[in-house]
Amino acid sequence: MFTISNVEILSDVVGEEPEFPKYTTQLMNLANQNAQGTRPRVVGQMSELIKEFAGTRFEDWRTWYQIRMPQGIESASDRVYGMVLSLKEAIAQIDRAMVREWVEDLVLIKTFAGLRFQQSILKRVAMLRKTDYQTASAQEESQGIDGYVGGKAVSIKPVTYKTKPMLPEDIEIEMIYYEKEKSYIRVYAE
Repeated sequence: MFTISNVEILSDVVGEEPEFPKYTTQLMNLANQNAQGTRPRVVGQMSELIKEFAGTRFEDWRTWYQIRMPQGIESASDRVYGMVLSLKEAIAQIDRAMVREWVEDLVLIKTFAGLRFQQSILKRVAMLRKTDYQTASAQEESQGIDGYVGGKAVSIKPVTYKTKPMLPEDIEIEMIYYEKEKSYIRVYAE
């Protein structure tokens, strides 16, 4: 058994890789994520293109790709560079006070909301059922109760909870399941 580093693979297959100043590739990656410069609609579906390429040498690949996608590299570069300029403008606006405000938002506000979203679930379920809700006490939480909707105890669990074998607790109350997505929570309630 042996390992080959990514650096060695690049050297063996491509030759010399360009060197970039510290932090610049991270910034260009961020700009690319925002600008979507290297998406298939801009540079082509790379996994399919590499299958179509019959050669084995990097220089042949470069020539073949540029004939096949003559505007790919330039279009992607324009998109990413435009976003780099936008990021540069944004960076110029950042001062110590803004950084502190951002850290407080992340550490305090978003963490609290992210870990306490059960109240929003209770509130929405109660609203849909046209009734009231209340959050559980610490003692009730230790018994698997997360809150009450219309006076009835409910437990709020991630949807993955249903697939866990041999769960230690046996909850005999209504279950409300949720799934966290990037920008919302999908809730499954009866």
